[in-house]
Amino acid sequence: MTPPIVVIHRDTEVLAGAVAARLITRLVDVQAARGVASLVLTGGRVAAATLTAISDSPARAAIDWAKLDIWWGDERFLPSGDPERNETQAREALLDHVPVDPGRVHAMPAADSALEPEAAAETYAAQLARASHPEHYGAVPMFDVLLLGVGPDAHVASLFPEEPALYEERSVVAVRGAPKPPPTRISLTLPTIRSAAEVWLVVSGEDKAGAVRLALSGAGEVQVPAAGARGRQRTLWLLDRAAASQLPPGLERIASP
Repeated sequence: MTPPIVVIHRDTEVLAGAVAARLITRLVDVQAARGVASLVLTGGRVAAATLTAISDSPARAAIDWAKLDIWWGDERFLPSGDPERNETQAREALLDHVPVDPGRVHAMPAADSALEPEAAAETYAAQLARASHPEHYGAVPMFDVLLLGVGPDAHVASLFPEEPALYEERSVVAVRGAPKPPPTRISLTLPTIRSAAEVWLVVSGEDKAGAVRLALSGAGEVQVPAAGARGRQRTLWLLDRAAASQLPPGLERIASP
């Protein structure tokens, strides 16, 4: 694992646009080298703004959408189409506006799927296993880019501080009694997150500054789950100035114009 790279942008709007441009470039480069690419989406305000910025960008045409596998890092266990589901938000912001291959869009099961949360997690884990290849070195694909937000409590995906899911070795788990509503969720685990080639943590707002500081100060991942989110090849912390306002001293950072 390489040291994280911290890039600071002026505000939330600039951050979303910059992440969108960076992501388009990355996916195009991967497809040019290998033909296909894989992306793990996250939920939240900045994530939705980033997807909207991709949808609005003329450069989005450079991506071969039919050869992009799309996964999710976590999901709220709610009925299909519920506006609070990360899948619903991603479809409205981007996926309904680009020519994705429906067979490559891997949504997590919904609450109306007739599955209990634990069975839904097992179903998603089986999808990941089927998509894995020997060169991925595990039971999940080596995703090209995995996007994450960070909560004020330093949670990532639906992995909350001190919760049992942080000790899991399985690839996907059901989360019950989450401290943030809705209480029932499905989430990739930290080992699965760390299978990604690149992990990008996209964070905005002063209320996240403390969590960012702790995660980049060497805190333990059980207390600070964001500290355990790392990519095999690269870990990017993409911040606005407010979220970066408490960075630990001596940390290398890049200030974007």
